[in-house]
Amino acid sequence: MENSKKWFKEAKFGLMIHWGLYSLPAGEWKGQRQLMGPDGVGEWIQYHFQIPVAEYEKLAEAFNPIYFNAEEWVQLAEDAGMKYIVMTSKHHDGFAMYDSEVDDFNIVKRTPFKRDVIKELADACRKHNMKFGLYYSQDMDWHEEHGGGYAKKENDENARSNNWDFPDDTKKDYSICFEKKIKPQVKEILTKYGDLALIWFDMPYSITPEQSDELYAMVKKYQPDCLINSRIGNGRGDYRSCGDNEIPDEYVSDELVEAPTTLNTTWGYKTFDNEWKNADKVRELKQHLNDRGINYLLNVGPDYLGRIPVPASEILRQVK
Repeated sequence: MENSKKWFKEAKFGLMIHWGLYSLPAGEWKGQRQLMGPDGVGEWIQYHFQIPVAEYEKLAEAFNPIYFNAEEWVQLAEDAGMKYIVMTSKHHDGFAMYDSEVDDFNIVKRTPFKRDVIKELADACRKHNMKFGLYYSQDMDWHEEHGGGYAKKENDENARSNNWDFPDDTKKDYSICFEKKIKPQVKEILTKYGDLALIWFDMPYSITPEQSDELYAMVKKYQPDCLINSRIGNGRGDYRSCGDNEIPDEYVSDELVEAPTTLNTTWGYKTFDNEWKNADKVRELKQHLNDRGINYLLNVGPDYLGRIPVPASEILRQVK
């Protein structure tokens, strides 16, 4: 564990990648556009437009990112001076970007592409000596009747569950989804792709302390040196993930802290979000965070063909 903490503290700069079916609608649905900014991020399009599961599933039939090249992505991160990559293995829409035996709603079994992009990225990272981590949405899953997100948080008027396909939140039992899908899929990503530097969990709404403990123990069982972020929930985790796009002023020494941020205003790809930070701003934020002992995790959202948008690529190549 000490070695894990050491590499994380020394890494300082990482690339986050939000990529999934949501890159196809790219912020637009049936003549409407999502909002700009944090209330209209691309990967939340199913929730924002309350797209029925049966309709959303059809996106998989058209998802064929023929220009995806794991080597190019890893090389871009390396050229920018980044030391680790965190890729979405399953986001809140429930679609797995790897070959899952647990649930066939995944890139290999449902799309014409039929390639395991997580495996290809893991292999490319090993080749380049780049640390590799996986994002996994352990609470919310809009594809599942019993997916979490319905336990409203303090000062939050909205539940985050799929309440358009499954409207009665009182009949939902997150433990069903947890046992049937979440736990076995977490085991899959821990055992199929070699050594993982970290697991990046997200948005713990319905998960109990006991369930957070169970996931934490599972990660350590299969990957003892794998770090776990604080969004596993209930005060657990090996390091602290700041809020989205939060740039703290505090200084940290012994604690491991990371600031997840976007290069434009969205995480998942949107065709019309061109509010890019320039290379000077990226360097400024990196310096600010690193001076305080905080890692800078900078996100890009590839498009539906598997390409990192040209403005993002150009900015990252100018950063180092």
